[in-house]
Amino acid sequence: MKHVLKTLRKYSLQIILVFILLFMQAMCDLSLPSYTSDIVNIGIQQSGIESSVPDVISESEYNKLLLFMDESDKEVINNNYTLITKNDSEYLEKYPLLKDENLYILTGEDDIKDIITLPIIMVYSFSNGSEIPMDIPEGMSIYDVLENMTEEEHQQFLNEIKQNYSNEKVSLLEQMATVYLKDEYTKIGIDVSNLQMSYIAKTGLKMVGLAMAAMALTIVTAFLSSRIAAFFSRDLRSKVVNKVMTYSNKEFESFSTASLITRSTNDIQQVQMLIVMLLRIVLFAPIMGIGALTKVSGNEMSWIIGLAVLVIISFVIILFSIAMPKFNKVQKLIDKVNLVAREILSGIPVIRAFGTEKHEEERFDKANKDLMKVNLFVNRTMTVMMPTMTFIMNGVSVLIVWIGASKIDAGTIQVGTLLAFITYTMQIIMSFLMISMVSIMVPRAFVSMERIGEVLDKDTSIKQKDKCLRFNNNLRGTVEFKDVYFRYPDAEEDVLQNISFKVTKGTTTAFIGSTGSGKSTLINLIPRFFDVTGGKILIDGIDIRDANIKELRSKIGYVPQKGILFSGTISSNIAFGLHKKDDEVIKKAAKISQAEEFINDKKDKYDSAISQGGTNVSGGQRQRLAIARAIAIDPEIYIFDDSFSALDYKTDAKLRKELNKVTKDSTIFIVAQRISTVMNADQIIVLDKGHIVGIGNHKELLKNCDIYKEIAYSQLSKEELEDE
Repeated sequence: MKHVLKTLRKYSLQIILVFILLFMQAMCDLSLPSYTSDIVNIGIQQSGIESSVPDVISESEYNKLLLFMDESDKEVINNNYTLITKNDSEYLEKYPLLKDENLYILTGEDDIKDIITLPIIMVYSFSNGSEIPMDIPEGMSIYDVLENMTEEEHQQFLNEIKQNYSNEKVSLLEQMATVYLKDEYTKIGIDVSNLQMSYIAKTGLKMVGLAMAAMALTIVTAFLSSRIAAFFSRDLRSKVVNKVMTYSNKEFESFSTASLITRSTNDIQQVQMLIVMLLRIVLFAPIMGIGALTKVSGNEMSWIIGLAVLVIISFVIILFSIAMPKFNKVQKLIDKVNLVAREILSGIPVIRAFGTEKHEEERFDKANKDLMKVNLFVNRTMTVMMPTMTFIMNGVSVLIVWIGASKIDAGTIQVGTLLAFITYTMQIIMSFLMISMVSIMVPRAFVSMERIGEVLDKDTSIKQKDKCLRFNNNLRGTVEFKDVYFRYPDAEEDVLQNISFKVTKGTTTAFIGSTGSGKSTLINLIPRFFDVTGGKILIDGIDIRDANIKELRSKIGYVPQKGILFSGTISSNIAFGLHKKDDEVIKKAAKISQAEEFINDKKDKYDSAISQGGTNVSGGQRQRLAIARAIAIDPEIYIFDDSFSALDYKTDAKLRKELNKVTKDSTIFIVAQRISTVMNADQIIVLDKGHIVGIGNHKELLKNCDIYKEIAYSQLSKEELEDE
């Protein structure tokens, strides 16, 4: 986890930008239900009349409204309305009623909605035959009675009215008032239909604008999230590969090659997908959920949301308690499939030669089926989530409509308000649903993070000191082993014991011995593929553990036991260790290594393609190209780890003859099984079970080393050895 967070820190500003854009997107999405509610409530039910405060009203109706107000309210109203007459010609065309009756027009800016709404409802009610709560003398109207009331009686009457309507919601009172205003505006000469269509069109355009803004923000955030995740995975892959490049053979033994490949590809892909989901959904869902909750807070049906959330959380907990243990197995099973597949693909010739295709098919089939079963279990478990969530959403919708319908019938809420509430509820549930769906990926991604962390946290045994010593150029090419011991990690016995010898510039030292005697192990200590467990190795006068690793290895031309080539061309493989490609150097190295002949036979010469691992060339050709690669860098020290084994005697002799011409000033180490390869060396070291049992030249060892003599006579006749 710490490596993921550390890598993501680089993209902090971009993540903050994504969060801001997601917040803006959520605000757009959260505004749409409110506008939908306005279209239904105001645009349709209220004919586009937004406020219960009349913009214009006839003088007769204005005076009626004043009868339902106390003196202080009348004063406020009078301060906000201005009387206009037919003498005000600018209003004649706009308000045709002005020809017959004076009008009052709203000119003030005070908030008078609370004052004027109830009087409007009362005037409308009494004008449409509602029961009058008092005895009215014959020949008089309620307005006449109100005009003749004492101030005390009038105030009492107003208090009773306010008490009767105190339980009504403000929004419903306003809607009732707009019915009166619709009739009043029509009487004055205002086109209410045009007013309605204008309001619906204006609100609809706002919704279109918000929807387009939300779409644009969605595209931008998706792009940024994908970009962050892609760059993040690139950086994490680089970290993993760079870390693996520092591993010694000891660390490689802790992880299989198949596992390292899975960790640097599939595991990082899992984390990348999680990052995308976190930025796109996990950040967005809480913003939407909290925003929607604030919109519906205080609503008398909000308990339905609480019930739905409780059901969802309970369901998710149960589901994950079943599926979670299986997630931890998936990545390990992918490792197993990769391991088996890699072994089969790399060992196809051997499999075919021994006729074990059926066995290998069964082995892969078992690993494949094990992975399939776990994936199938997880997927089957998780497929329950979507239909269950859909059922919960639909059930909540039905419950809201059922309860909301009764409230609409009772007049306590409006239709548009119910629609908005349903939408906000779905947004809240969808937020939980999205987080739940992402949480499917979380366990597997966390397992992947742990596996990546294991690679990055693995302590490298081959460490470079902060202050490295410089090589002594006066001792250039000198290599000395002093009482060297070596034991492989977790091994019970030393592979090498008490190894001491010294070689100087311009000499060739050969190692020979039976299989398992420690020859390859010994020379792998020189470039620090392993570190000695006892004693020390000196190159140019300093302990190699005190030297800069890159500088140390730049002195060495290493040719491994197995000629390893890389996909590319013959030219690129020979120039592998060169800082700058040089055709003359490449051709010279190919000529010395006896590779020139088969290269020139190819159609594209040095530009001929080499497949991965060099599988399109023979073993001998691979060895010659590997030798050419070492020759090209002109090192101080050559290491040939049984690098002539695939060459015939004639080619071997030619190669060593040409090699001697260019390596006069270099130190050469040769590991070989053939006496003919080592017998001309300046110094031959005979190893047996990790001990040096003989040091000297060919003739000396024939006289005083029984093991060397035994190896020599097993390969060559007495006459051939004496001729040499």
